Amino acid sequence: MTTTNDDAPEAGMLRRTWRILRRPSAKYSMLALLLSGGIGGVIFWGGFTTAMEATNTLTFCISCHEMRNTVYQEYQQTIHYSNRSGVRAICSDCHVPKAWTPKLMRKIQATNELWHKVIGSIDTMEKFEAKRLSLAQKEWARLKKNDSLECRNCHGFKGMDKSMQKQRAQHQHELAEKNGETCIDCHKGIAHKPIHKQLEAEAAADEDTTL
Repeated sequence: MTTTNDDAPEAGMLRRTWRILRRPSAKYSMLALLLSGGIGGVIFWGGFTTAMEATNTLTFCISCHEMRNTVYQEYQQTIHYSNRSGVRAICSDCHVPKAWTPKLMRKIQATNELWHKVIGSIDTMEKFEAKRLSLAQKEWARLKKNDSLECRNCHGFKGMDKSMQKQRAQHQHELAEKNGETCIDCHKGIAHKPIHKQLEAEAAADEDTTL
């Protein structure tokens, strides 16, 4: 098979470009190339990290996830939003890991949520309520699987002064630590509508009817 005249210049250009890329630079020293590559890498990494952290802000979460008129309203009524110490836990504190690799994986997963925003899966209160339970159960399962990692960024059995807790809380935390339970086992409704209580009531009602 022969090449046409139109193909020859393009092929020649590709070969010349490849030779240039493979050949050591005669104009710049290896040190200069290494320094420029290092500086470029730092700039890229800094920009990437800055962009990553920007997606963790409360403002960004509200703008990109279907939550402004639903769970965000509930969250504003909780102690995580307003409390005597003035320390506010925002969405990313509870739903995004701090460690780099788990954080990156969570961000990749979140792209699916952006797609559902585009197609309007839960863009009305009625749609959201219809899916609320399944969405909550997925998040409960995620936190159960990672031993409530995001909760433990701020809370931990070892750091608790149980003498300052109410007697019931002391007892429950002692039992949880002894039995290897994790935060989400008991604190499912800490910042959103406690729909787990509805499930517990329904389960209890079903049990009564089978007795």
